[in-house]
Amino acid sequence: MQSLSKCFTRLYATIPQPAAVARTASTPRQVRLRRLRKRKAPVPPGKSDALPSGATPSEHDRYRRLRALGELVTRDGAHEYSEEEWLDKLNSQRTRIRGIVQVKQGEDAGKKKIVGQRVYLPNLVFRLVRNHTPPGQPYNPYEATFRVPQSVTKNDVRGYLASVYGVKTTYIRTDNYLSPVYRGGNGSWSVTKSYKTYKRAVVGLVDPFYYPQALEDMHQEEREARQKWIEDKFGLEKIREYRQYILLRMTRKNSKDWKWSGVSPNRRTIMKKIGLARSEREAQIHNTKKMILEARASGKPISEVLASSQTEAPAS
Repeated sequence: MQSLSKCFTRLYATIPQPAAVARTASTPRQVRLRRLRKRKAPVPPGKSDALPSGATPSEHDRYRRLRALGELVTRDGAHEYSEEEWLDKLNSQRTRIRGIVQVKQGEDAGKKKIVGQRVYLPNLVFRLVRNHTPPGQPYNPYEATFRVPQSVTKNDVRGYLASVYGVKTTYIRTDNYLSPVYRGGNGSWSVTKSYKTYKRAVVGLVDPFYYPQALEDMHQEEREARQKWIEDKFGLEKIREYRQYILLRMTRKNSKDWKWSGVSPNRRTIMKKIGLARSEREAQIHNTKKMILEARASGKPISEVLASSQTEAPAS
């Protein structure tokens, strides 16, 4: 049992080469800059900075410090852990599921025991989204991106994916996105939108997972088949038409919730009203100019002609 467990731990700790490349590509920016100052040469795209033992540069430096301090010797002092053995032990400690321990003594020796609190119906929402892929680079199947609640920790992400879906993870990186501040009704900039505040979790995978292809990357036949499947399953076009029908019903005259806003929110209607007002103004200017020329030809005062036209206008 122990040999089998050790073999499984070793295979679990030794991630595939594409997964190591994904781990290098997702390294935080400050860590990349610190390693670049030591290395003096950036890691080429599609390559990993892992050493032959499988350790990252940070893990290798940590191993060297512990070895210099003499903290890698077994309890009896007869053996010193190699870098591969120390990395196996470190990864088994990292990837353990919190709340589950292995019984070492008694009749249940070797079995797993739950010491944490069971959660039968977790109300957590893990939203799987597409990985951020820079233009010109292939999609990375050894990474998965989730939007999770802000109260969820890395240990919760690892335990949730392993317990509910059986997904084995190699690394987890999280960052928080805060909602922009908007102007409120009282004029102060103090309103935020809760759906724009979330935590992103980038998870390294042992087994590759290929996200469904985007519509813009599909051929015409695949795109039409995909749109037909979406319409058959969810009826998005019917929902869109029904929403437009309800909107027209609410804005139609003499309906229950109808209210006249003065100008219809339609570009065609607005441009038509502007054109009519402009033509009326030009016609009025043309008539006034004509009356002034006729008054000058007849010798009548211009003020009397304009005054008489203003009094006759309501009657006409």
